[in-house]
Amino acid sequence: MEILKPYLKNNYSSIIGAVLAVIILAMSSLWQPRLLQNIMKAIISDDSMAVRNYGIQLIGLALVGIMAGIASTYFSAKIAQSVTTDLRAEVYKKIQTFSFGNIEKFSSGSLVVRLINDMNQVLNLIMTAFMQLFRIPILFVGAFVLGVLTIPRLWWIEILMVVCVFGLSGLVFSKMGRFFAKFQKWMDKLNTIAQESMQGIRVVKSFNQEENEIKKFTASSDQIQGLHLSIGYLFSLMIPAFTLISNLMILLAIYFVGVGIADHPDDLAAIASFISYLMQLMFAIIIGAMTMMMSSRGLISLRRIKEVLKTDSDVVYKKDAAQENLNGSVEFENVSFSYPNSAEPSLSNISFNVKPGQTVGIVGATGSGKTTMAQLIPRLYDPTEGTVYVGGKDLKEVSEPSLRKTVSYVLQRAVLFSGTIAENLRQGKQDATDAELRWSAEVSQSLEFVERYDDGFEHRIEERSANLSGGQKQRLSIARGLIGKPQILILDDSTSALDAKSEKKVQEALERDLKKTTVFIIAEKIASVIQADKILVLDKGKLAAAGSHKELLQTSPIYREIYAAQVSKK
Repeated sequence: MEILKPYLKNNYSSIIGAVLAVIILAMSSLWQPRLLQNIMKAIISDDSMAVRNYGIQLIGLALVGIMAGIASTYFSAKIAQSVTTDLRAEVYKKIQTFSFGNIEKFSSGSLVVRLINDMNQVLNLIMTAFMQLFRIPILFVGAFVLGVLTIPRLWWIEILMVVCVFGLSGLVFSKMGRFFAKFQKWMDKLNTIAQESMQGIRVVKSFNQEENEIKKFTASSDQIQGLHLSIGYLFSLMIPAFTLISNLMILLAIYFVGVGIADHPDDLAAIASFISYLMQLMFAIIIGAMTMMMSSRGLISLRRIKEVLKTDSDVVYKKDAAQENLNGSVEFENVSFSYPNSAEPSLSNISFNVKPGQTVGIVGATGSGKTTMAQLIPRLYDPTEGTVYVGGKDLKEVSEPSLRKTVSYVLQRAVLFSGTIAENLRQGKQDATDAELRWSAEVSQSLEFVERYDDGFEHRIEERSANLSGGQKQRLSIARGLIGKPQILILDDSTSALDAKSEKKVQEALERDLKKTTVFIIAEKIASVIQADKILVLDKGKLAAAGSHKELLQTSPIYREIYAAQVSKK
């Protein structure tokens, strides 16, 4: 609960209002049976004036209780909404600081569940806390004390009921807590299945896998349904059991009042009030137990949210590092890297250096570590061993703004967001002018199709860029990477969806307009890097060779093999 304290501090006035409203509501509920007892005494003694006075007081007390109930709900909802809104923003902000490793650890599906479903459970927890947790102790103690004062000789009935209800509640709600813990885990799994299926719907339909996806989703959904049914069965047993206990206690109270009415005639007027206090006592226990049960679900969600907030990014930048302009030089010094829980390293003892303005090709078989090596340059991961230098400085000594300004990474999979083309391109530079938008589109060969739209750069991109072809998405991704005119540009197989003519135009434009920019081109095709100043050949995570195309043809058997296979295939 300590993670909520900073957010609760901003709602002191609402908290005071909620607490006062709950106290007034509880006190009015407790005093109503006492007034009812006085009315019964007045009726028995045929005192119409007293009946009228107590009746007016009862109506006034009911109105006060209604107003207090409305105020309690208002303030509790206000606190819950305010706290969860701030907490959700903080969690989202924290997720944005995570490295690729952190995201993979949690999984994107789980993070979405924590942001939405778990946050809703926390909202319910806060509302429940202010509406019930402060009210239940007052009701419980007040009903017990006033019940004893109403008919002192029947105190043991209250004790017996408390023991029975507490025992049953503890048995039932302990099982429910375990069910709710499982529920959140299955929600994570169900969300992940749905998210992957929706994102890969084209693959699913292409391979006619609809039935398999339905079976996977149904299996997880059935698990959640089973948990809901188990909880429902417990509730179906619990409510009748509580009703039976309360009716038995009422029966005992009426019986012993009836047996002793000759010796205690005042009990006739008090029996209705005593039964009301019995019901309030049972209500306090049941609602308290249900509140604790619901709170256990909220506390589980709160722990899951806390796990996100307390997780430090695998990649930490120096807070006191000065912002500076770095040149495009890159150096790897004995760099090795292993993914978490991986048995073998993805990169082993890699060393090379690149001068500013050079074009560097990175080739190798699938799984050789090309993308992994490239991801170390913008510091998406930190190397397990060794050092990566950019602009002559160790990346661990460079500030994040300086690195982001220096390095631009165009991902292998073109990802565009719903919105306009201009909004997507300005993710690379927020204050980009219309001229810069046009320039980046021209270099990336995007301008030819952007100009065909009536609204040009204000043309809207649909969710998952469904209204664009693969080549169009790649070209816009390249434009987004270019618009900030970075010192280092990494193209991770970013022209794979382009035809040879378009790819050649992009490369020629890069050579013409970004002469001072160091360009890394990761490619499966030798033709994409054949003109590069330097080509790095990776094999099973190791740097097998480095040099120009002509040099590698003479010195590197691996490069010759790749080249020969592609030439013969062509």
